[in-house]
Amino acid sequence: MNIGNLFKIAVKALGNNKFRGFLTMLGIIIGVAAVITMLAIGQGSKRSIQAQISEMGSNMIMIHPGGERMGGVRLSPEDMESLKLEDLQEIQTQTSFVTYVSPAVNSSGQAIYGARNTPTTVYGVNQDYLEIRRYRVQDGEMFSEQDIRTAAKVCLVGKSVTDELFPDGQNPIGKVIRFGTIPLRVIGVLESKGYNSMGMDQDDLIIAPYTTVQKRMLAITHLQEIICSAVTEDYTDEAIEEISQILRTNHRLKDTDEDDFSIRSQQELSSMMTSTTDTMTVLLAVVAGISLLVGGIGIMNIMYVSVTERTREIGLRMSIGAKGRDILAQFLIEAVLISVTGGLIGVVFGVGASLLVNLLASYPVFIQPWSVILSFAVCTVTGVFFGWYPARKAAGLDPIEAIRYE
Repeated sequence: MNIGNLFKIAVKALGNNKFRGFLTMLGIIIGVAAVITMLAIGQGSKRSIQAQISEMGSNMIMIHPGGERMGGVRLSPEDMESLKLEDLQEIQTQTSFVTYVSPAVNSSGQAIYGARNTPTTVYGVNQDYLEIRRYRVQDGEMFSEQDIRTAAKVCLVGKSVTDELFPDGQNPIGKVIRFGTIPLRVIGVLESKGYNSMGMDQDDLIIAPYTTVQKRMLAITHLQEIICSAVTEDYTDEAIEEISQILRTNHRLKDTDEDDFSIRSQQELSSMMTSTTDTMTVLLAVVAGISLLVGGIGIMNIMYVSVTERTREIGLRMSIGAKGRDILAQFLIEAVLISVTGGLIGVVFGVGASLLVNLLASYPVFIQPWSVILSFAVCTVTGVFFGWYPARKAAGLDPIEAIRYE
């Protein structure tokens, strides 16, 4: 018997029990749809995190004081003064893998304008900070080198601060706000960046010359942080190694001495968060994949029922010349048809569910072609695997006993 005839027989057999066949497919449909949706959500989250980290500056490198011990106790970065302006200047002049460098000091407090106030943080930086953190000036201008040298009382404000202090929509440029007791003239407004992947409002800030924050707010001469950007993200490790050597030399550390600074990069954060997301995606896909297993068991169960119901039919066919392999192929085709049809419907439902999650919940999703192909391949293999044993049982029936079967 040729494959075409076997295929027609299988289709006819399934057509005689449409509702039962649909219920059998349901497990496969749910399994495939769940796998595609879970993978789409996982990949969407991963891409969203990567995009947000890139917006923060994917090649950003942060240098903090740290590592020093006093009386056997490691001091916190806030208590240490190991980063100086000389370190900043050495990094600016001696590195070949770093493009932008900015000092950073900050102070938290109340920003006040008239009768309105809002808690925020003022960051003392230089002009490179905007390039490193990917900020843009929406209105006004950045402070100048002259403003840094004179510790000028000028600042740029983020959108969140602007909205809180100037809710009536008036232009803040030229207005004088107070941070604590220090008056600051607003010379620029930053473009909005929204919230980052860790839920922090990137627009809730004030930017001022670092000398202004050092001298007028904190009364310090050291730096709380140095922020750099590598030439490209690929050269982050080389840039960190270069900075580390410069700082160790500058701080006169011996080979046996621990670093009195710590260096972190956005690349580390990106790797950690994408690794976490990948793990969660795999777990979600495994949980969803259990539905495929349940669907496969359903196929095996229904094929057993089908073999039992059609025992006499099998006996008749074998008695008029059908071979065991023909019977095997017939029932195997039925199992594969159920799984493949269920898989196709599941793909449609999975893609649709992913788009609905994105539309209704505004959750980032990304449907990768390989996830659709993988789900479809798995459901096909499931049909073959779980349909094989019942088909083998049918092929192994004795024709005489099958005909006599009641």
